[in-house]
Amino acid sequence: MKYAFFYLVGVAVLFEIVADVLFKYWSVNARSIFLWGGVALYSLGTVIWANSLRFEMLSKAITIFTVLNLVTVVLAGVVLFNENLTIVNKIGILLGILSVVLVQL
Repeated sequence: MKYAFFYLVGVAVLFEIVADVLFKYWSVNARSIFLWGGVALYSLGTVIWANSLRFEMLSKAITIFTVLNLVTVVLAGVVLFNENLTIVNKIGILLGILSVVLVQL
């Protein structure tokens, strides 16, 4: 059951990362294809996320989903858009990862 949860959360995060990147491209290029692609992928990711809740408690699931999303979107921002992270940002990301570890205990 845990494998199904992590698989569904991973797929949902992947869809939402791509959607967030498309939203960023839309904000820079103002091409509606990026906006609607992002909306479609974000919606699909949300449906997959909702299905993952069949396998885990909401309190644990939301922490894992949110932190995975945070870390991967930040990495996408750094790699694709040359965004900079301050030391405070890096500490915040590490604390987020620590929170997932603690919630899983």
